[in-house]
Amino acid sequence: MDKIGIVKPCGFGDESTSDVVLCLRNCEGRPEFFYSHSFTLVSKSKFFADWFSCPDFGKCVEIHCTELNYDHHLPGEITKSCIQYLEAVPWEHREEEQIIKAVSKLGPVAMPVISRIKPVDLTATKNVFVSAVRFATSTGESCPPFGDELKISAQEQIEYMLGEDEDMPLVMADDEVKSVVRTGLSRIFSTFEKQLSSLVLESDIASDTAEANILQCVSDLEWMCSILPKMELMKDFVSSWAGISGGILGILADKKLESAMWGLKVKLIEVSGRALEAVGYGNVILSAPIRVQLLKSWLPYIREMKPLLDSKGTEDTSFPHKMDEDLCQSIEGAIISLVLALPSNDQADILADWMEADQVSYPDLSEAFEVWCYRTKSANRRLAEGLRRVDNTTVSLE
Repeated sequence: MDKIGIVKPCGFGDESTSDVVLCLRNCEGRPEFFYSHSFTLVSKSKFFADWFSCPDFGKCVEIHCTELNYDHHLPGEITKSCIQYLEAVPWEHREEEQIIKAVSKLGPVAMPVISRIKPVDLTATKNVFVSAVRFATSTGESCPPFGDELKISAQEQIEYMLGEDEDMPLVMADDEVKSVVRTGLSRIFSTFEKQLSSLVLESDIASDTAEANILQCVSDLEWMCSILPKMELMKDFVSSWAGISGGILGILADKKLESAMWGLKVKLIEVSGRALEAVGYGNVILSAPIRVQLLKSWLPYIREMKPLLDSKGTEDTSFPHKMDEDLCQSIEGAIISLVLALPSNDQADILADWMEADQVSYPDLSEAFEVWCYRTKSANRRLAEGLRRVDNTTVSLE
């Protein structure tokens, strides 16, 4: 207030004029501070009016909550009061990024504040993202005069938005957005299965058109593998891939494909590697039977294809289709992690098959075998010790 009694405007986060600090503290203890003004809080919220009416409470309001879901853990009145306060006070432009970052953690309840900051942008971002997903997952649909250029542009735009756009956490949490992405993924899978099945019916399986069509489908699946983890939807991909793996490998075993489509075979191994990594490193949680099914489907095929591709590369140095060192290492590491996370009996079955196979150098599961032996020996020792204790107890009781 100045000398003639006029109240000067004060903005959110104005530390120089604030007399109250709101501290939202998450489960890890990290605080989010809001510099505030008691007269505004009291006038806008009964909760804060009651708080500041007690002289023992002081000028720092500390609220414990979780980062992932403030709205669920905060008392409803406190959340509502914080939002009402943020809606009421004026902000400087430079403060908006800080406010968006803080209130976006509050979930849907924060929409009034975000709408005030960016009244159009959030809806526009969602609409653009949904449209881009529909174009990016289109299959066999021409978009003259752009052709595939629009589809590629849409895929690049989605990757950019997922990495750079500050509104994306809220957009990705939207049920409609997730539904559109799942629909697009289902459409790509359906087209991929049809294109793959048609290969064995082609009179000229080596035609450029047939190979280009199926490789485009696999490329789309590979692209989905890069964006789905950012949206926490990778489980949808891995579950579908595990479900159709038997059919894929059945078609690849057809004699027509025995000496053809090497590029397709390598690409399918790459996509399978993404699925194996997601499960092996715990980013996607699936039941043990599905994990065993996924591993038992692709492990023999990868083990068979690696030396075959190596030999063709040796015979012809210009042969372009091979499993490079990075791919081999990432797949081997994922398989070892996946094996070690399986029930002991399933581990034993897989390791026994590996040792009985002609090709044991890749993937090298000796590390998994050593760990399994150690765990089994330790478990047997603990079991024996437990049985001896039971026997001793029985004898003493008699």
